[in-house]
Amino acid sequence: MDAITSHDIYFHIRVLLGVVVGLGVTRILSGLARLVQHPGQKRLYFPHLVWALVILTSIIHFWWWEFALIHQETFRFQLFVFILFYAFQFFVLASLLFPDEMAEYDSYADYFLSRRRWFFGLFALTFVTDFADTLIKGPARLAELGLEYEIKLVVCIGLCLVAAVTGNRRFHWLFPAIYLLYYLGWIGREFDILG
Repeated sequence: MDAITSHDIYFHIRVLLGVVVGLGVTRILSGLARLVQHPGQKRLYFPHLVWALVILTSIIHFWWWEFALIHQETFRFQLFVFILFYAFQFFVLASLLFPDEMAEYDSYADYFLSRRRWFFGLFALTFVTDFADTLIKGPARLAELGLEYEIKLVVCIGLCLVAAVTGNRRFHWLFPAIYLLYYLGWIGREFDILG
């Protein structure tokens, strides 16, 4: 029998990651489709829609950049659990954006603002997890991302903490729009080529 290589293990791990990522994408796409199917059911909320695009983009980006794990020489169970934990965060964020029931809320604004501590607390955690993930990929990867990456993490965590506690509507309109534009630019500059 041939020895199992790190590439074999990597592809084994990617199967379960694909399931979790697929559930997150499905949750967001189903939620967006439900908004189109029943446009008058609940009043829409611009920040909620933009955050749905942010999390959808984040999930797709996660799947894209985790391909770098193919270079991982050894896989320990702890690394496997860590990567799953990271993917689980995106699924829960997707679920927070599109809950199973909205009966007790008049609009998506009411719902989203009532769950902002959960959403932004978990979103802030994704930045911490991303930093740990980058360290796992090695000091060369951290250096390659540069100072902007570290500043981005600190600023985004800070903004998430503000978003978690403030009910200021203007802040909640500006934060997702500015973040999405920055994030798409970041992806284009840093992650356009796989491998």
